[in-house]
Amino acid sequence: MHTLVVGLNHKTAKVEIREKFAFSDRDLSLALRTLRDMKSILECVIVSTCNRMELYVVCDQLHTGEYYSKAFLESWFRIPREEFESNLYIKENETAVNHLFQVVAGLDSLVIGETQILGQVRSAFLTAQAEKTTGTIFNMLFKQAITLGKRVHTETEIGQNAVSVSYAAVELGKKMFESFRDKTIVLIGAGEMGELTAKHFYAAGATKVIVLNRTLAKAVEVAQQFQGIARSMEQLCESLQEADIVVSSTGSTKPILTKEVMEPIINKRRSPLFLIDIAVPRDIDSSVHELDQVFLYDIDDLHGIVDANITLREQEAQKVRVWIDKETRSFQEWLQMLGVVPLITALREKSLAVQEETMARIERKLPDLTEREKRVLRKHTKSIVNQLLRDPIVRIKELAATSQRDEALDLFVQIFSLEEHIQEKEIEQKAASSTLIKSLNNPALVDGKVSVTS
Repeated sequence: MHTLVVGLNHKTAKVEIREKFAFSDRDLSLALRTLRDMKSILECVIVSTCNRMELYVVCDQLHTGEYYSKAFLESWFRIPREEFESNLYIKENETAVNHLFQVVAGLDSLVIGETQILGQVRSAFLTAQAEKTTGTIFNMLFKQAITLGKRVHTETEIGQNAVSVSYAAVELGKKMFESFRDKTIVLIGAGEMGELTAKHFYAAGATKVIVLNRTLAKAVEVAQQFQGIARSMEQLCESLQEADIVVSSTGSTKPILTKEVMEPIINKRRSPLFLIDIAVPRDIDSSVHELDQVFLYDIDDLHGIVDANITLREQEAQKVRVWIDKETRSFQEWLQMLGVVPLITALREKSLAVQEETMARIERKLPDLTEREKRVLRKHTKSIVNQLLRDPIVRIKELAATSQRDEALDLFVQIFSLEEHIQEKEIEQKAASSTLIKSLNNPALVDGKVSVTS
């Protein structure tokens, strides 16, 4: 069996391509079942966000798994594969596992260290579990990945330092004010960047937001997001008198706040004023900074903070990459052992069956044995079996981790004549699976509820 990732993201496809391959929450369950029913696909999980679409599949052959994954995308979205094939990336086996670990750790995101993707991957996995499209391999892999993602965000500072201009403004504000709970935010201009900055302050605890805009209707629209107050630009001086933090982002070609405008306002105030100018050209003249109790920061100041924080995140990412490599090796070792376990189980069962037959013959030939004597004989004959099996089991585990894995497993089966025993087990498993599928498809046998393990 092989692990495969077929996907596209912000690195390989523009938004106009990505939006064509977005799975809606409503259709995701059907999409999972459809993908799972494709030839060669044994397990699957679909991760679909604004910046990525990825099919994670377990397949019996790599080339057929890749082919039918692409065929699924072509059919589901009704887009000829030649129109999107160049945007896809294909990752196989160990590289696919490593990629998933990087995704949940936030190392493959548009903003390194972002935390939202971890919850999105977890949700995708739980949906796949509920639809019965995961099995032994993905149940182990995704649980390991989610655990790693949680560790990354709790034991490192990779997501703690702001790497967006809007959030960097909030970091600056925290250095001046212990809390935003009783602070007033004045947003001059209802542009996208200013709105986002105000949104971050509001999320950080600011309770009063005043929005000023040349078009009052736009001010009302933005203010509603923060349960705020909308005002026209004619009320600018009044609003500045109330403000603790001012975020300015208008489209003016010249400063709207100068030293001359601000000085009489500042003279009437008793508390410091925190000014954030994210407009280009600047809305606030640099001379305003000369006034007492005024702290002015422009877009370059915020970019400086962002650049420094990106460097800090990169340093933390180096630590995370070491963890990812270790987790990848750990999963690959588990995967290699997965093929050995049925063989070891078959050998143990066959050996214990021989021991039981031997004990039965001994009891027939020595009918006068006491119960104590029988227990002693059982104990020692089992000990002989376990001692004989110890070295072969250790060796086959070691060989399973080498490039000769498949040949070693085949030879192991032949040496101990396990073919018939393994075939019997496979028949039993197929019969059990068939019974389960029939029960799942029969509403009279089940209540339709699915147990999902987080």
